[in-house]
Amino acid sequence: MNDNAGQTRQAAVTPFDTAKLDRLMEEAGIDVVVATSKHNTQYLMGGYKFIFFAAMDAIGHSRYLPMVIYEKGAPDHSAYVGNRMEGAEHQNNPFWTPAVHTATWGTQDAAGLAAEHLKKIGKTGGRIGIEPAFLPSDARDLLASRLDGARFVDATHVLERLRAVKTPDELAKLRRASELITDSMLATVAAARAGSTKMEIIEQLRREETNRGLHFEYCLLTLGSSHNRAGSPQTWAEGEILSIDSGGNYHGYIGDLCRMGVLGEPDAELEDLLAEVECIQQAAFAKVRAGAAGSEMIVAAEAELKASPSAAFTDFFCHGMGLIAHEAPFLMTNHPVTYDGIDADKPLEAGSVISVETTMLHPKRGFIKLEDTLAITDGGYEMFGDRGRGWNRGGA
Repeated sequence: MNDNAGQTRQAAVTPFDTAKLDRLMEEAGIDVVVATSKHNTQYLMGGYKFIFFAAMDAIGHSRYLPMVIYEKGAPDHSAYVGNRMEGAEHQNNPFWTPAVHTATWGTQDAAGLAAEHLKKIGKTGGRIGIEPAFLPSDARDLLASRLDGARFVDATHVLERLRAVKTPDELAKLRRASELITDSMLATVAAARAGSTKMEIIEQLRREETNRGLHFEYCLLTLGSSHNRAGSPQTWAEGEILSIDSGGNYHGYIGDLCRMGVLGEPDAELEDLLAEVECIQQAAFAKVRAGAAGSEMIVAAEAELKASPSAAFTDFFCHGMGLIAHEAPFLMTNHPVTYDGIDADKPLEAGSVISVETTMLHPKRGFIKLEDTLAITDGGYEMFGDRGRGWNRGGA
C-alpha cells in the first residue's frame, strides 16, 4: 500500500481560487467537497490527470475513481485519493494537497480512504458536497455507511461556477486547442479528393489532430446533400459540399469548431447560404462583451435568423465551454443538451468562453454550419481559431 497521507507541508498552495470556492460552498451549505469527476479533479489538482486512465476507467471488476477532498476554509485539510500507480507521479511532481492517498484499485477502496480522511479532519457528520452523476452507487453507499450523520449535498453547481471564469493559462490552452483543430480541419479538407469516403476523411482528421499534439475526440462529418454526420462509406463527389465539426482536447481543454468545404468552386447559391449563416453569427458576436447579458446575443441572433430566407431550416445555439463541451455559462434551455439556461439574463464575465453556432439543414444543398469559440473580454471578445470560415476547397 502506497499511502502518503503523512507527508504534509507548512501550508497548502492551491492552484485555484480558494476564496471563491469557500464563498460558493457557503452559499450552497456545503462543509466539505468530495470531487470525483475527471474534469473537476483535474481542475482542483491544477491540471493533473493520470495518463493510465485517460482513455478508459474500467479495471478488473471496478473502475478508477480519483477524489479530491476540500474543506471550506481549510485548504490544509485537503487530500487527493488516487490509484496505487500514482505514487510515482507524486514522487516526480508532488501534488499540492497536504494528504495524498495513492493506494486504490477501485471505487470502494477509494471511498474507504475518503471516509477515513473525513474522519481524521472531523467532518464525518458534516454536509458533504458530492457530484451525483460522477459518484458510483457502491462508492456512495460505502461513504454513507461509514459517515454516520453525514448529509450529502449536490456540489455540481458549485464546481461549475468555480471553473466558469478561466485563468490566463486556461485561456491559452483553449486558444491553442482551437487553433490546432482549425489547422487540422483545413488540412483535412485540402487533402480530401473526389472518391474519398467519410471514414477516410475522419481518419485523416484524427491523424492531423494527433500529429499536432491534440487528443482526438470526435469528428461529425457530412458530404453532399446529406444531413447524416456519422461515419460511413459515402464518398465525396465533385461539386458537393462538406461540413466538418470536430472536438479535440489540448491538455484537458476542449476545442470545438465547425468549418465548410467544397469540392470545386462554390456556386452563387452556396455563397449566399453560407453568407446567411455568417450574418447570424455576426449578429450574435456584435452583442458579446463582459457585462452584457447573454440573452442580448441570443435575441440579436434569433432576430437575424428570423429574417433569413432559410429560417425554416436553420438553428442558432450557444453554450459555455472549457474542460467540457457544455459548461457555465448556461445560456439556452434544452437546446439540444438537457439543462436550463440559467445564465441567459446574467452578465457575461470576462474570461468565460462560449461556443456560438449556426446550423442550416438545407433540403437540397446539405448541412451548412459555422461554429466558433469566443473568449469574453471587457471590450468584447477574442475569437479562437478564426480562420477558414468561408468555403474551403477540397483536393487542393
